[in-house]
Amino acid sequence: MNYVIIDVETTGGSPKNSKITELAMYKYDGEKIIDEFVTLVNPEMQIPEFIVRLTGINDRMVAQAPKFFEIAKQIIDFTEDCIFVAHNVAFDYGMFRSEFKSLGYDFRKPHLCTVRASRVVIPGYASYSLGKITRELGIEIQGRHRAGGDALATTKLFEIIYHKDPNNLSTFIQEEVNPKRIHPNLSIETIDELPSKTGVYFFHNEFNQIIYIGKSISIKKRVEQHLRNTKTAKGIKMIQSIVHVSHEVTGSEIISMLRESELIKEHKPIYNRQLKRSLYPFGLFDHVDEHGYITLRIESIAKNPSIPLVHFSSKKDGVSYLMNCCEQESLCQKLCYLYQSQEQCFQYNIRQCKGACIQEENVLEYNTRVEALIKQITFEGKSFYIIDKGRDKVEKSVIWIENGMYQGYGFAPYHFHGKTPNDWSRYITIQKENKDIKTILNIFLRKENKFKIIEL
Repeated sequence: MNYVIIDVETTGGSPKNSKITELAMYKYDGEKIIDEFVTLVNPEMQIPEFIVRLTGINDRMVAQAPKFFEIAKQIIDFTEDCIFVAHNVAFDYGMFRSEFKSLGYDFRKPHLCTVRASRVVIPGYASYSLGKITRELGIEIQGRHRAGGDALATTKLFEIIYHKDPNNLSTFIQEEVNPKRIHPNLSIETIDELPSKTGVYFFHNEFNQIIYIGKSISIKKRVEQHLRNTKTAKGIKMIQSIVHVSHEVTGSEIISMLRESELIKEHKPIYNRQLKRSLYPFGLFDHVDEHGYITLRIESIAKNPSIPLVHFSSKKDGVSYLMNCCEQESLCQKLCYLYQSQEQCFQYNIRQCKGACIQEENVLEYNTRVEALIKQITFEGKSFYIIDKGRDKVEKSVIWIENGMYQGYGFAPYHFHGKTPNDWSRYITIQKENKDIKTILNIFLRKENKFKIIEL
């Protein structure tokens, strides 16, 4: 398998409105560079002054350079049967796709990002920008912000991580959607135009019925993953049924989760039903033991008929959460079924447990702390707003909890939270609460996110 490590210099920062001014390609066979192609490119437009200052490439330098269409065939031949590799591959690959699209050619190749791969294969560095990671690794860049220098440095970085990874980076190769495997009436161009933003997406069949609803922090990336999923007969059948894809941008991850849950209940798409399984099969349950102490335990929901205080996607996730609660609230690990012993727990021996495990701590005092934790988990009696990202830069999203009950969500002007919180309810679309909503809110609030909570 051969790889082509590529870097481009351009007239701007977006494939939609920029052109290539220089490109460099190094072909690597897993051991050494076997070929190279470096050239300036006439972008057929003026190069902005700030780009000139960054790259040193000006209009005079590219005036006699070949235009992209003049080297397009060479590029196709050079990259044939190769994996497209770049540092932040989305940009360079996007530029190639855009340039070829303007010529009426659909350029598609399996691609690999050395930023993503290096974060996994060589973890622990403060930054994985090309300049900083190469400096940390002792790779010298001859000509920073020029295609040849940056591509050669990326090749040396690729060589390091290629040989460090036991699978030679094969797990990081992103395959393209194969037009031959999808429904003939599904336009591949509409998939290319999907936003890489947070939101909800819908798959429609030939009768425009919604057959599947999903959510993602990158709608485009997740839809493409679906269209590449040919590992199961059910996955192939769904792919072949998709004739149209639509979407809603939410901006906020939690609203995409709430919206997905709401829409699945409303539309009951056939593939959501077929693929349905419990996403949160474990729960935190409370029980009063024979001594009067409130115990907490992570159990399978299928084995416990009670309603859990909170749901978890795995037992490990639940145990980790409960362990953290024990530490913060000074709860007994034995009474939380995290420590098996007939006598006192280990935490008691190091004075981090007050002795509830051997009935030494007062029952009322211990239970007061447990009840406070349960109130915190279930939002009992609490009223607050969750302020998160909006659908664009001029708005915020708002979620309203009143007396522990979910009220709904909405979108408001970016600076609305300077006003009195009592007025914010006018931005909210009122909705009904259900157990899924509470689970989603709990899961989201356990994460480390950049949202704000405004208590009322």
